[in-house]
Amino acid sequence: MFRRLIFDDSATLFTLVAFITAVSIFVTISWRALRMKRPQLAHFENLPFSTPTPAARHDPDTAA
Repeated sequence: MFRRLIFDDSATLFTLVAFITAVSIFVTISWRALRMKRPQLAHFENLPFSTPTPAARHDPDTAA
């Protein structure tokens, strides 16, 4: 009834390019994380806590 459009070759190509791109990004990030130097690693370990933040107050207000 409908004539089949041939998208098989381009779909395979796009899928392969997307897979190779994702794998290369993952491998690059992993390689850089494994090769990180000690001072930079220590800096990243303390990154969320490098600036003082005010303490959260969770106790109920008993003044009222």
